[in-house]
Amino acid sequence: MTEIRHESVAPTRARSLASGTGVDAHRHDDHQIVYAGRGVLVVTTCAGLWIAPATRAIWVPAGTVHAHQAYGELELHLVGLPARDNPLDLAKPTVLAVGPLLRELILAYTRTPYGDSPERGRLRTVLLDQLRASPQQPLYLPTPTSPRLKEVCEILRADPADGRTLAALGRQIGASDRTLSRLFKADLGMTFPQWRTQLRLYHALILLAGNSPVTAVAHTCGWSSASAFIDVFRRTFGHTPGTHLPID
Repeated sequence: MTEIRHESVAPTRARSLASGTGVDAHRHDDHQIVYAGRGVLVVTTCAGLWIAPATRAIWVPAGTVHAHQAYGELELHLVGLPARDNPLDLAKPTVLAVGPLLRELILAYTRTPYGDSPERGRLRTVLLDQLRASPQQPLYLPTPTSPRLKEVCEILRADPADGRTLAALGRQIGASDRTLSRLFKADLGMTFPQWRTQLRLYHALILLAGNSPVTAVAHTCGWSSASAFIDVFRRTFGHTPGTHLPID
């Protein structure tokens, strides 16, 4: 069994991670804000995956065992907060929207991670205020516990473009669509179409971080056209997928 690293204090710092690399499972006694200034970050726990492009940050509560995975050349920013400071009163990882002001606050706070000057204290206060005002985003891919649901989800993870109905997938594994539909809501807290859309967006972000063309990403992830993909992406993230492609 892999030993889980324990850090009493969650670090505040900026660092780079090469695409495909990560940070193994660990936990902190403090809360942590995890933000990718560029690239795409995935935080994994036993409950599922939280996905964050550069317009999102992930709140990781104290004591949560989690791992980081980088896609694209990742610029990782970590903000540690004492367990007594929980501005959002959240007990589980959550994806938060990051507007221009919050982004600049996170960058400034992590690029000068040490010191207790009055100026740094004021910066931290404003950062916490902005976190409280930051809307939560449902960019979360839960991991199923039901054996039958695991089979369905693994089929789709292997091929996000698989467009079969829940009934057709159920016939492959020997379960009715009614049973599977009930399991999606009970086990994952979302409907089958919602989960599949989250899966496709997750794969889309990874492909975009690898500089794949938008049209290719759309078809690889199961959208009928690039325009349909762009519409869903814009409604979810507030901007077009082309924003995530690296600039030469």
